[in-house]
Amino acid sequence: MRLPSLNLPLPDRLGPFDAGRLRDRGERLLDTSDALKLRELRLAQVDQLLRRHRDVLEPDPRGEPVVRREILAWSPSAAMMAAALAAGFAVVREQALEGIGETMVVLRVPDGMGTAAALEQLRTLDPAGTYDFNHLYTGSGSEPAASAHGAPGAAADPPARGQAVKIGLVDSGIDAAHAVFRDAQVRRWGCNNAAHPSAHGTAVAALMVGQAPPFRGVAPGAQLYAADVYCAAPTGGSADKIAGALSWLAREQVGVINLSLVGPPNATLERVVGAMVKRGHLVVAAVGNDGPAAPPLYPASYQGVVGVTGVDKRGRPLPEAARGPQVMFAAPGKDMVSASPGAPPYRIVRGTSFAAPVVAAMLAPSLRRPEPAAAKAALSALAKAAAREDANTVSNETGHGVVGATYRNDPARFR
Repeated sequence: MRLPSLNLPLPDRLGPFDAGRLRDRGERLLDTSDALKLRELRLAQVDQLLRRHRDVLEPDPRGEPVVRREILAWSPSAAMMAAALAAGFAVVREQALEGIGETMVVLRVPDGMGTAAALEQLRTLDPAGTYDFNHLYTGSGSEPAASAHGAPGAAADPPARGQAVKIGLVDSGIDAAHAVFRDAQVRRWGCNNAAHPSAHGTAVAALMVGQAPPFRGVAPGAQLYAADVYCAAPTGGSADKIAGALSWLAREQVGVINLSLVGPPNATLERVVGAMVKRGHLVVAAVGNDGPAAPPLYPASYQGVVGVTGVDKRGRPLPEAARGPQVMFAAPGKDMVSASPGAPPYRIVRGTSFAAPVVAAMLAPSLRRPEPAAAKAALSALAKAAAREDANTVSNETGHGVVGATYRNDPARFR
């Protein structure tokens, strides 16, 4: 399901690194020389997703996957709801976004009407309202692929309890049984409390709070608030689920939130992200791997979001990473290892998905609860600490510069 972009494993000729198949997906792995073909692969995955689940999914006019026959309405008025019901729409579910102070309504399209036509009708009935498809979002980095042949090892000293540092994660499920989370403080949301561990969510979470020698995340003592918006379902990663997860994190007063997910612009997602930024949250998002000339991906490209790209161990931008004004920082996104469910316990990862959590975890200690002035100060401090050639410019390739280079878990340590 495109969860986040595919991992690009190292070639077989490197010996101990196994260029096998993607865990949980069975897709053919790309060689590093094929990095620029990542966009084509992502689109191929979208096509496959739509073909496999045409009973619950359909393409929007641009070909992006959406939940079939569903429209999202942002805090519609009572009069508009009455007009929608009179026009044949039905309420699938209504959710109060408590931490944001808004309401999201999922409407079912009337029988005999296409989803795109239904959306236009609602926008015509209420030009000032906010209505959109229920888009699906996928990952922005390769899932763990090449084996690092490491063993978890003895547990490190447990992190100090009672610390107020919180980090939010909106992603797929994590493998809580993995050694790197043995001493982690994790609070969960989604899937009716059922666990659906995934390679992508596990790798991203480990980079933030994991710890088990020789592996160490950026902030192993922080409390992780992890929202699974996929739950191994065909409609996983939909805009309404992401909105619900962000609402939970707002209610829990989590200052910094990581989303290593990408997709098209969506009016509902834009409204909820905008509300989070206005409240003083730092929303950190991967810019995606569709290539330097590709259109911007979201939520990283929304105003106020901390867009993160990936670099290799020399600080060079990944060739597949997006470019543009949405890039605020760069962090390690290649030549690195993270945790993986099952055996082996660690795998090489690549992509902007794995750079974003490094930045999020670096920001978290400076923003322990949402507050606009503190959020601005945290970004300013990180920008001053970033490595760049010209301190007076912001690059479309690396933003304010490269941060977190020392947090890269070198594959050589796991052989």
